[in-house]
Amino acid sequence: MKKCIAPLFAGTLILASASCDVLTEVANTVVTTDPGSTTPALTNTEVIAGLKEALNVGIKNSVDLTSVTDGFLKNDAIRLPFPPDALKVREKAIEWGFTGQVEKFETTLNRAAEEATKEALPIFKEAILNMSISDGFSILNGGDGAATKFLRDNTTTKLVEAFRPKVEAAISKVKLTDYWNPIITKYNQAMSVTGGQKLNPDLNAYVTERAIFGLFHMVELEENKIRKDPAARVTDLLSKVFGSIKG
Repeated sequence: MKKCIAPLFAGTLILASASCDVLTEVANTVVTTDPGSTTPALTNTEVIAGLKEALNVGIKNSVDLTSVTDGFLKNDAIRLPFPPDALKVREKAIEWGFTGQVEKFETTLNRAAEEATKEALPIFKEAILNMSISDGFSILNGGDGAATKFLRDNTTTKLVEAFRPKVEAAISKVKLTDYWNPIITKYNQAMSVTGGQKLNPDLNAYVTERAIFGLFHMVELEENKIRKDPAARVTDLLSKVFGSIKG
């Protein structure tokens, strides 16, 4: 019996020793995001945290750029034009010699957006904080603007609800209706005579929609900068997460 036990015990020791060697080798192997790379692997949790941090950096920089005088007015990409559903009003107003009033209205329209975005940062930050992401890698590797698109698709409705009161306050502060009322009143009086359709678009809704559009546009630019320019990755997490993107 002892003769049988001895070889069995020796074999067990050999297997245990081999198993320990394998485990040690595995433990000492650096798992990487890309074969042949020495960059430590990212977890999905880290990627999600990095994406949210990028959006937070993006919205802060965007608010800084848009909430100043001419932040909207002098930026052709986000400048608020005359409300599209009231272009007939604009045409008639210019025809009647209201060109100055039209220009003042359009300028003040953008002033309202600039004023409102001063209050945008905490609203957007809360939306980013509460944004649920299951697969961070698909967004990280989704190309330019992928994180901003995800934010836009998943938070716009709540952002509009939260942001609209700020817009209404801004419209009141810059006295937008003082420039709008004479134009629309004259137009609607003319329509009463001609039988044309009276118009009076919801300026609160219009400015809210366009201001949020403008902020998302600027956030996307900031996101893409972080994706492409290492100098824009202002934290270790951003460097780790966005530095992992290949190609």
